[in-house]
Amino acid sequence: MSTLEEAVEMARIPDDSAAVIIDRTIGGRYACRDFSNDAVSRDTIEEILEVARFAPSGANIQPWHVYALAGEAKRNLSARLLDAHRTARDEHLSEYKYYADELPSLHAARRKEFGGLFYGSLGIEQADIEARAKQTAKNYGFFGAPVGLIVTIDRRLEIGSWLDLGMFVQNILLAAAGRGLQSCPQETFAKYHRIIRPLLSIPQEQIVVCGISIGRARSPGEQRLMPRDPVKAFASFSGFEE
Repeated sequence: MSTLEEAVEMARIPDDSAAVIIDRTIGGRYACRDFSNDAVSRDTIEEILEVARFAPSGANIQPWHVYALAGEAKRNLSARLLDAHRTARDEHLSEYKYYADELPSLHAARRKEFGGLFYGSLGIEQADIEARAKQTAKNYGFFGAPVGLIVTIDRRLEIGSWLDLGMFVQNILLAAAGRGLQSCPQETFAKYHRIIRPLLSIPQEQIVVCGISIGRARSPGEQRLMPRDPVKAFASFSGFEE
């Protein structure tokens, strides 16, 4: 199935059904990296988190914690991170590994494709380290979004709770999309946990996992850039009647 619209048509479900609304919300979400400065209220962010908290959670541990930032608090954090990125980025390291040291060939190929598509869309050569660093720096200004979230997890928890946290983060992204907002989850904030921790009074037992930018896209018609494999490439089926 090449597009979401084709998938919806194939399913032959009414346009106003919950399935279509959910499918279009999921399919229409993308990692936005260019936000307008239109304000997003605290009430809206609280609504998003109110919905997101119903993410699945093994034994109802609910391993997440969120630090929501706007206005001067966000600007102050961004300024500190941008300064560190410009002057001392090699001195900082995340407390967890996002990527394996050596990716299997399939996943390595996808990562290489991502680099070509993403930096190519910006006119940046993959070998241009400085240009890539300047692009990365935009993360720390939350890509111009009016709201930034910092998400943490208790370091004493195991990988199962990280799965729960991922579902919670996805709920945030979808709840934002349902309100006409876009978002961008950003692992790169984890690199500067030594700066973020004292600024937000984050307890030592919490690991900074990621940031999330939330706001209105500057270009609402923007489309998803990255291709996704068709279902047959990643799913196996047994025992179904034809």
